[in-house]
Amino acid sequence: MKMKKYTAETMVEVMKKVRADFGDDAIILSSTVVKTKGFLGFFKKKSVEVVAGFDEPAPKMEEPVFPISSPRIENVDRTSGELKEEMNELKKMLKDMQQLARQSRFPDELKPLLAHLDKQGLSTSSITQIGEEIYNRMKAEKKDFTQQEQLLITKELLKKEMEDLPFGGISFNKKYINVLGPTGVGKTTTIAKIAARALLENKKKIGFITTDTYRIAAIEQLRTYANLLQAPVEVAYNSQDFKNAIDKLADRDVIFIDTAGRNYKEVKFVEDLSKLIDFSLDMESYLVLSLTSKEQDMKVIVEQFNQFAVEKFIFTKMDETSSIGPMFNLMKDHNIGTAYYTDGQEVPEDITEADSSKLISLLLKGAYDA
Repeated sequence: MKMKKYTAETMVEVMKKVRADFGDDAIILSSTVVKTKGFLGFFKKKSVEVVAGFDEPAPKMEEPVFPISSPRIENVDRTSGELKEEMNELKKMLKDMQQLARQSRFPDELKPLLAHLDKQGLSTSSITQIGEEIYNRMKAEKKDFTQQEQLLITKELLKKEMEDLPFGGISFNKKYINVLGPTGVGKTTTIAKIAARALLENKKKIGFITTDTYRIAAIEQLRTYANLLQAPVEVAYNSQDFKNAIDKLADRDVIFIDTAGRNYKEVKFVEDLSKLIDFSLDMESYLVLSLTSKEQDMKVIVEQFNQFAVEKFIFTKMDETSSIGPMFNLMKDHNIGTAYYTDGQEVPEDITEADSSKLISLLLKGAYDA
């Protein structure tokens, strides 16, 4: 990584220098306000000092060819976290094998439905519960159920499983809407879609704060959306900046906070977030997850954010996947409902308020042409 230190009177001037050298893919490594002494030690001046970097693409190297007689030695070291994850995976595999053994006694009439649920990524335990309930009812009534009867029972069971979870969009009763999530899930675009609705449908005066200061492109993307919505944007590089932004946007009805996209499987990034944002404010927090991510990765991220009061999930990129079962698994395992799901990049069109009946219909779409 190339690194360089910049100093200027304002952050805006610093960022111009960074962009000139490294472009929009620059990464801000640190930022501090420094005071320099003036004439005879008096008349101190404030300036901003920033260390920025740029990841150069690694040179392409040819993979060495090893003789057949010389086996390659691999590093088999494991961190405690990796070992724990592997143990959890093993336990899950054993549990799934037990569930599959229970499923083997179900009649052939049930197998297409269960295969569809499996393809959708619904958990093995949920599939087994659905299969057993339908099978037990078939035995009790001493008849085979039609495809439609099987679907009705499945919808009934899934609906009951989620009846205590909150669904639906943001009410805008809270002044601060904090949007959390890892890198690459589409947080900024999702914020723009929700903010546009707050402005156009709910007639709210909106504003934005971004703490995503690691990539210049992220700030510029939010500025573009904010300009279209004629709303102010404040950039917070540290906790003091965040407090100042709150003061500057005091006249706004709703303030959307766009947090940094980081690898939140690492605890330190979650801790950094808790130091930067004042979570004691009149605030609701929403966790954005991409349905194109691995379920295990999403699960780890949800667990990392347990220290914050996550109101609901927002799932993105539904149009880029053919399996939405992980949505149901995460909601069930963590007892958290869903506010929205998105299925495209258009602002503000490609976002839908979540509803349990809608989601169940989407899950069963294609099973017996449901």
